[in-house]
Amino acid sequence: MDYDLLDLGPGMTVLDLGCGEGRHAFEAYRRGAKVVAVDWGVPEVETTKRWLGAIAEAGEAPEGAAYEVVRGDLLHLPFPDASVDRVMASEVLEHIPDDVTAMAEIFRVLKPGGRAVVTVPRYGPERICWALSDEYHANEGGHIRIYTAPVVRTRLASVGLTPGASHHAHALHAPFWWLKCAVGVNRDSALVRAYHRLLVWDLTKRPWLTRTAERFLDPLIGKSLVVYADKPATSIGLSGAGGAASAERGETAAAR
Repeated sequence: MDYDLLDLGPGMTVLDLGCGEGRHAFEAYRRGAKVVAVDWGVPEVETTKRWLGAIAEAGEAPEGAAYEVVRGDLLHLPFPDASVDRVMASEVLEHIPDDVTAMAEIFRVLKPGGRAVVTVPRYGPERICWALSDEYHANEGGHIRIYTAPVVRTRLASVGLTPGASHHAHALHAPFWWLKCAVGVNRDSALVRAYHRLLVWDLTKRPWLTRTAERFLDPLIGKSLVVYADKPATSIGLSGAGGAASAERGETAAAR
């Protein structure tokens, strides 16, 4: 995600939903935010907490930054209405059967004028992965749908959010997953290991060559779709949102 498009500033309260091992929470914390990282997985919560603590001990976060890591259900977020400035939900909605309720929870906890960023696997690269391997998605906690951009934007709008800018990311990751799916997701392969080392090198060193290549390839084969959405500064009641949400749930097949 682009933290400038998210308009994330020091002192903001930021939720990282489905934080995994905390990569996005780390960057928000380093930018001075008050970060609350949320995940259902106990190992993910512990890992994120440990790394955020290490960032604090290393003095990599500015004065005023803060963090908390909690175990929580994205369908029933343990936060008051209109209590946070920004929400990040990266690569998590494709795992949730009732994704519209999760989006409604994002709307609920955002302050009026707040902004959310949602990332999901992009339709084209994801469809190739599904075609190559059932192991990739057909497992407990796996991907249950393939989104198109219009579906993401329509469902965000159905809960009261206003979708805005969007872009694609992680083009270099798409061939990696195609390769893993082709040889077997759980199979050890020298070629897969070599590609993984390239990705780690890219993530840690940010070399000019791979950064330039990904910038040009993202519009073509970017693995992720990234959508930014705002909660209107003056929020009207969503008395009809339940019906809209129900209609969206009925259209789930269109996103598969």
